[in-house]
This record gives sequence, structure tokens and C-alpha cells, in this order.
Amino acid sequence: MARSPLFGRRIHISGSVINDLAIAPTTDVEAARELVALLVKELVKRGANFVIPVDAEPPRKVDGLPVCFDWLVWKTVRDSLTLRPQTAPGPFVVAVQHHKTEEQIPETYLDLWDELRASQLVKIESAAHWNMNSKRMEAQARFGDVLITLGGDEGVLYLANLYHDAGKPIVPLNLPLCPESKGSRRLYAFGLSSAQTRRLFQIADDGDAHDWINRIGFPKRQGNTDRVAALIDLLEALERPKAFAVRLLNPDHADYASVQDFFDIVAKPVLEDELGYRLIVIDGRQAYDHARIDQEIFAKLHRSSVVLADITGARPNCFLELGYALGRGLPTMVTAREGASLPFDITTFAGHHWKASGSADERRRAFKEHWQAIRNRPTLVPTEPLIS
Repeated sequence: MARSPLFGRRIHISGSVINDLAIAPTTDVEAARELVALLVKELVKRGANFVIPVDAEPPRKVDGLPVCFDWLVWKTVRDSLTLRPQTAPGPFVVAVQHHKTEEQIPETYLDLWDELRASQLVKIESAAHWNMNSKRMEAQARFGDVLITLGGDEGVLYLANLYHDAGKPIVPLNLPLCPESKGSRRLYAFGLSSAQTRRLFQIADDGDAHDWINRIGFPKRQGNTDRVAALIDLLEALERPKAFAVRLLNPDHADYASVQDFFDIVAKPVLEDELGYRLIVIDGRQAYDHARIDQEIFAKLHRSSVVLADITGARPNCFLELGYALGRGLPTMVTAREGASLPFDITTFAGHHWKASGSADERRRAFKEHWQAIRNRPTLVPTEPLIS
């Protein structure tokens, strides 16, 4: 089977169930839980990774079913381990915990948690210094690549805004787990407007996102096997994470040929074929989402997952866009041709000085090694809250 586009991508499933049988009957909640379990199992088969909170599991008073889905996802992930492709990159799960995590883990899942946290499969991201749930959600959104929502309320909407601001896709399910005006059902209704669907998610090769939002408007008569098949099809059709290119674009510039060769031979093959990104270059030859090119550039830059800033040629616009990326805190790789003249205040920034000669394999290997070394580099100015 060909490698899935979901290979290595981090999926975040979030939501909750209202404590009201008139809105969320027990049968619908049980069906939703079955859907989540089937979906997670299929995602594991395709080499996907996960972001999962570690928290309590309060039951609904009306029927005793769990309000949230987090421990269902944890259990399904553990039970499906044998289905995971051996070559899938890790970590398999990013676990976001907080200062009360250990005392709130349900007794039923203590052995599961101890087993997974002691393995190499789980990376634990602690938000223990935060008392606010919003800050823990920010940690979840930082690591997730795709958000899938069901039910919920303000927390789901807050997460959706975080993912949207980062340019990451949101797939809302319209399951009867919350009022129509709340949480995931509100997001789904928002996406039904064809003018808004692309703000939730975009489809590769300029596919029609609105067709897809209608396809996942599951009727009550539709079984979970068919629902999961439709969801997997949608997730595999999503546009890949974007890598924004800041670079010399003037073909009359003396350095243009070497820069173009670097992107053709090194940057594009590594970013797209090996790391799974789509390289975005705004050079006036593509369709625009905005009326002005400067707005197009900064909107795309703002919502990119990573930035590749090549400053060969020392063009003012490149430094402007690099400054925006660094100020926004985006993962940014700075590159320049070996021997290029650079301003003194950028020479101290750890960058990749690429060679214009040598084999393609050697040049790509050096590029990838540098990216692996700096991809988790902290922002230049860490966020320092007034109060937590």
C-alpha cells in the first residue's frame, strides 16, 4: 500500500458531550464513541501520530458515559500499536499534562498510562506551570497538525481559533453531542457556507473543500464504517502543511541562478518529498486569495507551519519577511550561499550556508541535518506572562 498523506502527521481529536439526554441521547453518544475508536484505529494503520491531553474523565450524570474522549483515544492507540507501520516517525503521541495530571488519571487507565509514558512512543509536554486551561490548549495546538472536533463548547471554539491562526486544518463533526449553536456543530454550520469552508480546511491540488464539508454531514442512518471511510478520505485529501519560502526572485540578479538551483535541487525535494510540506513561493504566477500581493505574502507567511528564509542576495523584502517570521515565532530556517555577504546582525544567527557544488545527495543531507538540529529552537523572545 502506498504511503498515506497522514504518515507522521499529528491528529488532535477534541470535544465533549453535554449532560442532557434530550440533546445527546445515550445511543448517539455510544455511536460517537464507536466512531472515534474506529477512526483512531484507521489513523494508526496509516502511520498518523496523535496529540492527546492527560486529564480526568468525568462521567455524565444522566447515563454514566464519559464526558470526554481523551482516554478512549489513549486506549485505542495502545490497543492498535501492532497496526502501526514500523517506519512511522515518532513520537507516536505528544501527551499534554498539567500540575494535577497524576491525581486525576482514572484508576482504570493507570496501568495504560504507566506503560505508555515509560516507552519511547510518548513525548510528554508539561503545562504544569499553567493554571489556565487555555494555556494547556495552546500547548496542544502547537504540536497538533490537524484538529478534529465533536461536541464541546467554548473550549472547542478556542482550539479551533488557535489552529486557524496557525494555518492548520479543522475538521468539525456535526454529531448530536451538543446544542447546534455550540462547539463543533457551530463550526460545522459555519463551514457550510461555501465562502467560509476554506477557512476551516483546504484540499490539495485546489480541490473543493465545500464538497467535502457536505460529504461529512453524516445522516443518522449512515453507519460508522462508512462515516470513518469518508473521514479518512477527507483527511488524506487535505492540503499538506505549508513551508513558506522567503527568497531572491529577481531573475536579473547575479545570485538568482544559484538560488534557483538550491531550491530546485535541495530545498524543494527535501521539504516536499521527505518532510511532507508543500513549498509556497509567492512570485506573481499563482492564483491569489487576496487583492494585493503584499497582503497575499503576509497572510500566507502568517499561517505557514515553517519558514525557509534564504537571504542570498541580501534583498530588503527578504529581511522584512524574515523579521515577521521570527517575530511571530514560526519555526524558521535561515539559509544563504556559502561565502555570501551578510549584515553583521544576522551573522550570529545559526543558519545553513549551502554549497553551490557537490552531489545532490550530499547537499540534501546537509540541509536536512541542519533542519533537524534547529527545528525545535525556541523563539527569540520567549513569552513571559503577567500572571498564570
